[in-house]
Amino acid sequence: MPIRTLVWNENRHEQTNALVRRLYPRGIHGEIAAVLSGPEVTVSTATLDEPEHGLASERLEKTDVLVWWGHAAHGEVEDAIVERVQQRVWEGMGLVALHSSHFSKIFRRLMGTPCALSWREAGEVERVWVLNPGHPIASGLGAYFEIANEEMYGEPFSVPEPMETVFISWFEGGEVFRSGMTYQRGAGRIFYFRPGHEAYPTYHDPNVQTVLRNAVKWAHNSAPAWQRVNEAPNRPPDKAPVPIKVKGPRLHADGEAGYR
Repeated sequence: MPIRTLVWNENRHEQTNALVRRLYPRGIHGEIAAVLSGPEVTVSTATLDEPEHGLASERLEKTDVLVWWGHAAHGEVEDAIVERVQQRVWEGMGLVALHSSHFSKIFRRLMGTPCALSWREAGEVERVWVLNPGHPIASGLGAYFEIANEEMYGEPFSVPEPMETVFISWFEGGEVFRSGMTYQRGAGRIFYFRPGHEAYPTYHDPNVQTVLRNAVKWAHNSAPAWQRVNEAPNRPPDKAPVPIKVKGPRLHADGEAGYR
């Protein structure tokens, strides 16, 4: 069964900036969707200004991997929608967070940290080194690849220690940055990938496109959704897998409301 992928983009720069429109005439979301679409992946898109930001519950329930691009309008994403996306990640939906999505509400909530960094927009060369060549997200890449012009992100990057660091970037001005990292929250796999500033044609780069395709496949969890992530049911003694004898004081009766 194809991986059901939803590409979300705030779609604001495309509306206000002629350069971004020229680079991505179908929107950043449209470009990424075209890159990902194929026999193994079915792709749809959603944007910030759609009803419910294009992220209705019914749509998210039918999404295996959500790809997120945001930059200037993080604060406009409704908290209720963020909670909805977080729930789906806990249940097993994959999340691929791109470029400035490090500062999105959903990424910061899932990380539980500020996700702060330093930055500079000067069209610098970015050399992306493959730290983990055996990782599925790095499949098909060489030892490194270069992007001719990119925005610099620099360490320290205040995120939790990742499961794996797949890529690290060096910039022409001398800074380095952990530009490809994996996480897991609940049953959901998360990949953060740094390149993708809207003023440069980064998503037209063949190596970046390879990473995007690999990331969606890696983030897909084919196991059934974990639907009870918010429940904490009481298991009374007579329901234990192995018979037990109750000992000592008990503060709550079995099944008492609010017992944890």
